[in-house]
Amino acid sequence: MTFGDYQIDLYLGALGGNLPAHPFTYGELEANALAALPPELRTYVAGGSGTESTQRANAEAFEHWALVPRMLNAHAERDLSVELFGKTLASPLLMAPVGVVGLCTPDQHGDVHAAEVSAATGVPLIGSTLMSDPLEDVAAATGDTPKWFQLYTPKNRELAASLVARAEAAGYDAIVITLDTWVPGWRPRDLASGNFPQLRGKALANYTSDPVFQEMTGPDPDLGTLVFTWVGTFGNPLTWDDLPWLRSLTTLPIVLKGICHPDDARRAIDEGVDGIYCSNHGGRQADGGGAALDWLPDVVDAVETTGTGAPVVFDSGVRTGADVVKAIALGASAVAVGRPYVYGLALGGVPGAVHVLKSLLAEADLIMGVDGYPTLADLTRDALVDQRPRS
Repeated sequence: MTFGDYQIDLYLGALGGNLPAHPFTYGELEANALAALPPELRTYVAGGSGTESTQRANAEAFEHWALVPRMLNAHAERDLSVELFGKTLASPLLMAPVGVVGLCTPDQHGDVHAAEVSAATGVPLIGSTLMSDPLEDVAAATGDTPKWFQLYTPKNRELAASLVARAEAAGYDAIVITLDTWVPGWRPRDLASGNFPQLRGKALANYTSDPVFQEMTGPDPDLGTLVFTWVGTFGNPLTWDDLPWLRSLTTLPIVLKGICHPDDARRAIDEGVDGIYCSNHGGRQADGGGAALDWLPDVVDAVETTGTGAPVVFDSGVRTGADVVKAIALGASAVAVGRPYVYGLALGGVPGAVHVLKSLLAEADLIMGVDGYPTLADLTRDALVDQRPRS
């Protein structure tokens, strides 16, 4: 069986009168999902920072690259497997951390449902600090599929240590530390609608279930106490001086998310970080920063100079299987997808998101088969042509 066989299942289902229940194009998926979401979530999930030029650039950057077909190298089965931190995964696809996914299903348990999608597809989930269910419940729902925990590092170091210790105890396989969200970005859509879910006490289950945070709020806090305590500790402006402390919190691999400059990538690895996550937060944090994909090759090259073999994860603008293939060819070890699976959950629950991930994997697999790239190792930069006009 290959990932591409998903299309056979769909065609056979249609012969029996069962047409696909969920969209295949990102545009249709987004439009239908946003129509299904309540108004207060539409701007938060779909919106970006500033004029949203960075958000648009993220998606458009993939169009600059063309994968060159290579014939007479057909393989009936392709190998999309990748090893990350000692575990072999069937594909390089990951589910990116999304802080409001818990709110995107009618029962408000979207984090657990995202974990169920992970269990059903074998695609690892990177669970956000901003969950609607405790991280332990989310971890349990992933089954045997590996999972990572994303940390928004709080100012209170005891709380940070507690969150990391809980993640380690719950069986998460790595800690992803987000660097670019210690302060909210300028998001006009959210500002116009006054939408900030956490200020309404939403997606704070990892805090309210934490013993350190409970000591900070006191017993039975009202909503105001809860929210203002969270506001007071969220958003630690981390510097290089904080890395030794962060490293001391866990024996799990640490991945730094938000790295886009090669010097930052190289220094992070030199100072003991285990992996780099090249991302600009999907364009939600800072406008005018260009496409994250454009920074990926130099980040990969910088990590390679360290000789550590550290992985480079990539996200921002990934919409299709072709995007996954191109990011791998540009050097990514793994590729995370965010909005598409969230829209799948919002539109069709667990089956909807499973369909989205299976479709991404099927397209990536079939592109590799048709174009003559049977393994991820065959997807090098030589496989791509930059189609941008040369000055």
